[in-house]
Amino acid sequence: MVDTSDSELSLGTAYETRFQTFLRDPGNFIYAPMEAVSGNSDYVALTSGGEEGFTPEALAEAQSYAAANRSSALLVWHKGKLVHSWYAPDIQADTILNSKSLSKPLTAIAIGRAIALGKIRDLDQPLSEILPELKDKPKGDILVRHLLDMRTGLLDQGYSLDPGHPFNRAYLDPDHGQYIVDHYPLTGTPGSRYTYNNATGDLVALIIEQATGRRYAEFIGSEILSAIGAQGGEVWLNSEDGLAHSGCCMKLPAESWLRLAVLLAQKGHWNGTPLLPAGYVDEMRRGTEQNPSYGLGIWLGEPYREKRQFGAPGTVGPTVYQSEPFLDPQMYMFDGNSSQTVHISPKHQLIVLRMGASPPKNPVWDNAKLPNILIRGLRRPD
Repeated sequence: MVDTSDSELSLGTAYETRFQTFLRDPGNFIYAPMEAVSGNSDYVALTSGGEEGFTPEALAEAQSYAAANRSSALLVWHKGKLVHSWYAPDIQADTILNSKSLSKPLTAIAIGRAIALGKIRDLDQPLSEILPELKDKPKGDILVRHLLDMRTGLLDQGYSLDPGHPFNRAYLDPDHGQYIVDHYPLTGTPGSRYTYNNATGDLVALIIEQATGRRYAEFIGSEILSAIGAQGGEVWLNSEDGLAHSGCCMKLPAESWLRLAVLLAQKGHWNGTPLLPAGYVDEMRRGTEQNPSYGLGIWLGEPYREKRQFGAPGTVGPTVYQSEPFLDPQMYMFDGNSSQTVHISPKHQLIVLRMGASPPKNPVWDNAKLPNILIRGLRRPD
């Protein structure tokens, strides 16, 4: 049995202040400090046009559904073009938006880029070879891929009012990366169980920085966003000049997230240039025995579940409602808290992005609604 209490560790004034602020209003906790993430200096907006590929009724229904659900942005990409874009009245194309766990597929893209650059050997490299302090320790047996498919064996994510609890320390500590390495409980053998948590996602920034010798924000900006012509934004740090939170908390304009999805739809190439290793996107789209619905940072459309869990299958926790199977069985998606979604349909060369605040609880958000409306509305289905 693992003792999850770290009350014997000194919490520190900075942490205690941050925890009390978080406790007062967790849903509106303000990330600070932030670090700039550069984008492409020659940014040009994506090509528009091609709405004629859909019935006007389908586009109108999709936009109406997005607007009714407190969305900030709805973007529809089809066959190489941005065919429809809608923003809420107070949002523009360059407004940086809170991504929540859309940041997790970005961590998988970052690892893929580091592998392509020869900075990380492969997905099966153990963390002990990258973080020397983990040599001969159980956490050293965690593989790079386990950070992305959530099979590290680290304690499941949860909620606690105890300021010393690992859930809170891993999220709010001014040195959260080192805290996770040194103290966050390992409750299972790496690779043996799917355990969704932000602590796992946040280790990616530490791995990228150790393996490349570069800041996580700079690496994302220079090696990924700049390469795909995207706008930049900012990311939350644990302290001034500290470590970035990579499992959440990256803020970018909606179109930048769309471009990241286009990169995957194009098998890791951008304008013919490979940014990710050959076969890497296919690996991202492969589930595990422990959770067939989750690949490397992305969710998979099959197997269909009406109520798909974020946590380990069979456990109690938040679920995502899906009224019907996706009309493209090969659908895969970015999916974050507050129903931040980017659906990618290989069959129809379609990407549908929705970002915004949490939808109303009644009627419940339907994760199949937007992509299936648009697939049904194709004038000439593929």
